[in-house]
Amino acid sequence: MPRPTLAAMTQRSFVQRRSGAWKEVETLLQRAGRRGVRALAPGDVERLGELYRSLTSDLAYAQDRYDARLVEYLNRTIARAHAYVYGATAQSGWDRLRRFYASEFPREVRRSILPILLCTALTIASAVVAYAVIGAHPDDAYALLPHDMIPAQIRKSLHDSNFAFGTTQSPLMSAFIITNNVKVAMIAFAGAVTLGAFTLYIIALNGLMLGGLGAMFAHAGFGADFWATVAPHGVIELSAIQIAGAAGLLIAAGILFPGRLRRRDAIAFNSRRAAVLFGGVVSMLLVAGTIEGFISPLRTSIAMRISIGALTALALLWYFGFAGRSTRDPAA
Repeated sequence: MPRPTLAAMTQRSFVQRRSGAWKEVETLLQRAGRRGVRALAPGDVERLGELYRSLTSDLAYAQDRYDARLVEYLNRTIARAHAYVYGATAQSGWDRLRRFYASEFPREVRRSILPILLCTALTIASAVVAYAVIGAHPDDAYALLPHDMIPAQIRKSLHDSNFAFGTTQSPLMSAFIITNNVKVAMIAFAGAVTLGAFTLYIIALNGLMLGGLGAMFAHAGFGADFWATVAPHGVIELSAIQIAGAAGLLIAAGILFPGRLRRRDAIAFNSRRAAVLFGGVVSMLLVAGTIEGFISPLRTSIAMRISIGALTALALLWYFGFAGRSTRDPAA
C-alpha cells in the first residue's frame, strides 16, 4: 500500500488547521446570499472582511504547494466573498457613521480595557494624593497644581463661581469648553511620541487638578457642591480623557512592544485602533461640553446634579459593556 507523500501530508494538516475559517466564510456567504449583505450584523460584516483577508493569504500559500482542486476551491470562495466584502465597505457615510458608534467604538474600548484601566488608576491615585495632601495643608496646592488653576480665595461654590454667565452665553461657553477639552485629549493622545511618558504625565496632572480643587472647595465648605457640579458632565469628560490616554499608550506600545510583528507594522496596527478610540473621544467631549454649557449651570439642587451624573455613568456602562456585542466580538 503506497504511503502518502510529504506534500499530501502537509496539505492535510493545512486543511485541518484552516478549514474552520473556510466553513465560517461559507456560512456567512450563505446568509448574505439569501437576504443580502444588509442581513449580516455589523460584527459579521467585519468578520467576513477579516476572513476574506485570511483566505487570500491561504491561497497565496497554497498556490504552488498543494492540489489544484484546493487552489480552485479557495479561488472560488474568494471570488464569492469579494463582492460582499467590497460591496459592504462601499456603504454610505451615514452607514459608516452608524456602524462606528454602534459597533466599532464600543468594541475597541472593550478591547483596549487594560490601557484604559491603567489611565483610570493613575487618575484616581493622583486625585486621592492631591485631595489628601491639599486637604491637610491647603498651601501645598502651589506645589502640586499649576498656579493658574488655583483660586486666590474661595468665597463661593463652584456652581456660583464657575458658571457666572447667563443662558444666552451658553452656546459660546459650550464651544469654548469643548475646544479646551479636545485640546487636553489631543495632548494626551500625542504623548505617544514620547513613548507614552507625556501621556501618563497629562493623565496624572488631570487627576491632581481634580483632587486638588475638590480639596480646596471642601476646605472652604463647598465640597458637596463641587462634586455635584462636576457630576453632570464630568463622568463623560473624565472617561473620554482616560480613553484618549489609552489611545496614546496603544501607539507607544506598538513602538516599545511590537511582539512578533515588525515594529512599523505594530505601530500601524495600533495606530488604527487608537484612531477609532480618539474618534469616539471627540464625540464624547462634544456631549460633555454641551452638558457643561447648557445643563450644569442650571440652578438645580445637589441631588439633581448628582442624579444626572449617575444617569450618564449608567449610560456609559451600558454602551461600553453591551453595544456592538456579538458571538464574534473579540473582546467578549
